[in-house]
Amino acid sequence: MRPADDPRFFALLTGSFQRLVGRPLLPEPNSGPGWLYESAPFAVLAHDTSTDPLFVYANRAAQRAFGYTWEEFVGMPSRLSAEAPERAERQRLLDAVARDGFVSGYSGIRVARDGRRFPVSEGIVWQLVDEAGTVHGQAATFPLAA
Repeated sequence: MRPADDPRFFALLTGSFQRLVGRPLLPEPNSGPGWLYESAPFAVLAHDTSTDPLFVYANRAAQRAFGYTWEEFVGMPSRLSAEAPERAERQRLLDAVARDGFVSGYSGIRVARDGRRFPVSEGIVWQLVDEAGTVHGQAATFPLAA
């Protein structure tokens, strides 16, 4: 079962956001994994805990923003979502998230599959941590530009 359809991954994603950020990720309490993946008007991405973290989740909004399909996104090193000059700043952000649990108000430049650069603002990046305290990776959400 891929994470887009996995209720356990959805619980990890939304539960860790609620615990760390202090508010729900989803605007409607009855919104489920299908809504988050297919219909959410904001991007959500997640990567694992590999030494060179790999994407394990990207909803349709994130796929549109970056220009990758699910098959292209999942398994791709998450560092490739930023151009080389932006990667040091991205790593500082991820280190702060690992230290503090989450960072809000994030902004930066990301790169799409076709090389197009686009700004991300008002982002929130958080640890994917289960109720037992095991870290499974990190996730990010950001609104899409109008």
